[in-house]
Amino acid sequence: MPAYAQDEAPRPGRRRRHEDDGPLPDERPTDVLPAIQEAPLARRPGAAPSSPPQGSEEEYNEIFGDDAYDDYDEYDDYEDYEDYDDEDRAEPERIEDERSERQGPPPKKRKKKRALGWIAALTVLVLLAGGAYYGFTEIFGYEDYEGTGESDVLVQVEKGDSTSAIGNRLQAAGVVASGKAFVKAGEDNTAVSRLQQGYYVMKTKMSGASAVEKMIAPASKVGQVEIRPYTQFHDITQPDGKVTPGVYTLLSKASCADLNGTSTCLPVEELRKTIETADLAKLGVPAWAVEPATKAEHKDRRLEGLIAPGIYNIKPGWTAEELLTYVVKASADRILNAGLSEQSKGEGKSPYETLIIASIVEREAVKADFGKISRVIYNRIDEKMRLEMDSTVNYVLDRPTLLTKPEEREKAGAYNTYKSVGLPPTPIAVPSAEAIQAALKPAAGEWIFFVKCEKNGLSCFAVTNDEHNKNRLDAQKRGVY
Repeated sequence: MPAYAQDEAPRPGRRRRHEDDGPLPDERPTDVLPAIQEAPLARRPGAAPSSPPQGSEEEYNEIFGDDAYDDYDEYDDYEDYEDYDDEDRAEPERIEDERSERQGPPPKKRKKKRALGWIAALTVLVLLAGGAYYGFTEIFGYEDYEGTGESDVLVQVEKGDSTSAIGNRLQAAGVVASGKAFVKAGEDNTAVSRLQQGYYVMKTKMSGASAVEKMIAPASKVGQVEIRPYTQFHDITQPDGKVTPGVYTLLSKASCADLNGTSTCLPVEELRKTIETADLAKLGVPAWAVEPATKAEHKDRRLEGLIAPGIYNIKPGWTAEELLTYVVKASADRILNAGLSEQSKGEGKSPYETLIIASIVEREAVKADFGKISRVIYNRIDEKMRLEMDSTVNYVLDRPTLLTKPEEREKAGAYNTYKSVGLPPTPIAVPSAEAIQAALKPAAGEWIFFVKCEKNGLSCFAVTNDEHNKNRLDAQKRGVY
């Protein structure tokens, strides 16, 4: 039988080999014992050649005898080689070791492998099915509740939250079944993209559409309060009888929400008592303000000037101490950002005194005159003159900064700068960042006097009293005051 070349490529259709399929082709077992190789013998005349004919027919016959070339027909076995099919070839028989027959049949490894293979295949199918469902749900579907919801719940939106982030917050709070339900419902609603940070009263188990509709409703946003410059802690009564709410009232209103029929409002009186008795350092008051603020004559005014202007998001349900701590700590950061600190203060003044000057500047002037008003205050203090500011007198009277009556200016009191020399004991209002900067760096000048001389609020400044009286008379003639 012809030998196979070792570098022969597998024929098409041949199955892959396995470990149990037996040795490789060059180790193929056979049922014929190998012949014992004999020593080469000299060729007998007329004997059939032992190798295929080499060279031409004439040369071959000359060496091996007449018709030797024709007698060698071994190549006839190869005539059909190209049509040879591996499938027609008998499988090689495996010669079993006699010891294996005595020890019984070999272990059924193939069945075990087949069982493991089925388990692996089923596992892969389950994973693929689960992944396909998850992918389909993520891309094409999402869970959603039906209806307008059940019980009230507060949801906080942080600054910079995307619509997806808001949806995730709603899902975490139990408002919607999935964040995607909210995102999909709000895709074509531009109001969703304008939602601001803060607290919103929502309901549990709302449909995505209901959640969008409720969240963009103005009444759903709670706890937000804006503290403006010029504001003081107590309410101010205007000449026409209207009341301008102070910090106490503003914080009290911001604390209010109706959650499942229960009000979260903190009364003004509760906030007032907390300020009177609280440890100011624990509330977050800057270290440089703790001692002078603690010594304030009116305990309920100890935080005056230490609340910075801006927007605050109050969480309904906070205690009075939690609310005030949040506001005071946030204000401390804003005051620091405005430039006031232990290292940055007014000329020859402490940080707290600089804050007092800033509050007076805020109450006495319009922004364009802040620097000049600040210089007047510094000049008067340096000259040991009384400040004679109507704003300080009206502060304890809870009135706006207007003219004062003679009898009011005659009353003794720490805030009556017509009677007392120097600064009042505490700030008298919420100072803006611009007022703080004016107190830190007053304009250059020798002014000692000023009076409001324009209807837009601008003042006229003077170095001498005669110049000041002239400015006053001119303003009165023009009906400024």
